Amino acid sequence: MERFHSILAVLVLACFPVLTAGTGLHNSSRTFTPPAEMQRADWNDPAEMERVWQAALVRLPMPDGEILSTTVRELRTLELDSHLVLPTVVYLHGCSGIWAGTYRRMDFLAANGYAVIAPPSLARKKYPQSCEPEKFVGGLYRGTLKIRQFDAGYAIRQAKLVPWVDADRMYLMGLSEGGITAATFRDDSGDTSVRARIVEGWTCNAGWREYRGIHAPEGEAVLTLLGANDPWFQNPYTKGKCTRFVNRRNDGSKSVVYTEGDLRDRHELLEDKAVQAEVLEFLDAHR
Repeated sequence: MERFHSILAVLVLACFPVLTAGTGLHNSSRTFTPPAEMQRADWNDPAEMERVWQAALVRLPMPDGEILSTTVRELRTLELDSHLVLPTVVYLHGCSGIWAGTYRRMDFLAANGYAVIAPPSLARKKYPQSCEPEKFVGGLYRGTLKIRQFDAGYAIRQAKLVPWVDADRMYLMGLSEGGITAATFRDDSGDTSVRARIVEGWTCNAGWREYRGIHAPEGEAVLTLLGANDPWFQNPYTKGKCTRFVNRRNDGSKSVVYTEGDLRDRHELLEDKAVQAEVLEFLDAHR
């Protein structure tokens, strides 16, 4: 079978300035593990998931109107108002890791009253490269989705133990590969439930079955966002939209496909004011 590029290639982010140079949290500054050295046990290795959790980026809207920018690891050194309890978004980055758009999305959410926790999967010691942005090539390691799902679940569980997180008002959100993870994450244990999910830049169509569809349980509304001519989704495997996968019994779920103007041809959508308004309306409806 011809190498399957389409899954993660569609997730490659454009070459925006990287704000994490030298941190290892972006493709440009990371030394990757050869796929042959990866084991299934690495995917949900507790030590690896804890590394990702401790490295998670955090944005906290404070009572005085300021936004606190920190990490989970650094939070242990900070004294926060014991009465601070916030609706919280667990935000999942794309295949390239943490980039300028990650910060923009976190700051946008925090400016509108949501705490944000962004676990960077590239913080793992063993992590395979999943895409080559400069070549628009992806699908380099099929197990990446499992890794991302384990990191997402671990982050949700840990976040629910944090005093300032409102465990009853949590949301899962992601772009590209992070969007696939947000769409397909499923854990029926009950301790990773969220109020709602947002999927930016994904069609829910794929050649690999575990990447297809929306796996949110009933009770978790899902908003999907897509440019109709998104340049990453013009191949037979990923072309399409999430509309047919949306569970209408999940109150408020919907698939938004932008068919006009600039948004029609874009992959990253949340820089646009109209898309931001759509996201805020959805979040506030489930707040």
